[in-house]
Amino acid sequence: MGPVAVALVVAAAVAHAGWNLCAKRVPHGGVVFVWLYGSVTALLCVPLVLVTVLGFGEQPRPGWVLAMAGSGVLHVTYFVLLQRGYAVGDLSVVYPLARGSGPLLAVVAAVLVLGERPGVTALIGAGAVVAGILVIGGVGRGSAGWSAGALYGLATGTLIAAYTLWDARAVTAWAVPPAVLMMGSALTEFVVLSPVALRRRARVRELWRAHWAMVLAVAVLSPLAYLLVLFAMRLAPVSMVAPARELSIVFASVAAWLLLGEPNPGRRLVGALVVLAGVAAIAM
Repeated sequence: MGPVAVALVVAAAVAHAGWNLCAKRVPHGGVVFVWLYGSVTALLCVPLVLVTVLGFGEQPRPGWVLAMAGSGVLHVTYFVLLQRGYAVGDLSVVYPLARGSGPLLAVVAAVLVLGERPGVTALIGAGAVVAGILVIGGVGRGSAGWSAGALYGLATGTLIAAYTLWDARAVTAWAVPPAVLMMGSALTEFVVLSPVALRRRARVRELWRAHWAMVLAVAVLSPLAYLLVLFAMRLAPVSMVAPARELSIVFASVAAWLLLGEPNPGRRLVGALVVLAGVAAIAM
């Protein structure tokens, strides 16, 4: 993986850890919170799409609609599962399991389904990333929310693998510009969740008044993180990008310790070092 792709992945990891920390601060936001920040994301993506289509002369294709709709359905399921996981489990349980199981499944599928053939060093690095994440995920086993949080984390990881492979196919084989895919996905999320938001209008107003800053932060950082990943997937195979982006586990784990007061920083840092070693191997 080249230096530009590595830089994109590292920047994406910082943004991803940031928006998950914000989402954890609204643990009972549920579908309404997802709808709020998804709506803002869709609005923010409009100028990006206009620049992409008009400024760079991209010609819309019929296949873009299917790509955007599929991405939106997978992402909305992922966001809702993740938010539910944060409501019942610790950040140090849900996030590592979700981010750890996702790339493992994505690498396996990329090899079996997409026919990618990453080198031995990259595969060893991917394994090290997953191992390090599982070490970090062991933190918090004694908490009451471990079992429920673990289940939601693993379910979320399955969705991560699914949307990673789908979106990688969309921006490569189907040539959908990353900004267009992001806006189409956000619009699909808006349409799917709007009936729920309409039935809970009072909750929408209440959540916006109490957590508008978190809504805006997630609305900006979430698409930024994924746009960077989509561009990286145009420069490097998904079997390398998917595990390398899990560097966000390091940033999220340290933030959970410093900002949320979660325990056992020593174990987290050991797992973080294993993750860093794996990322270095993938970068080579």
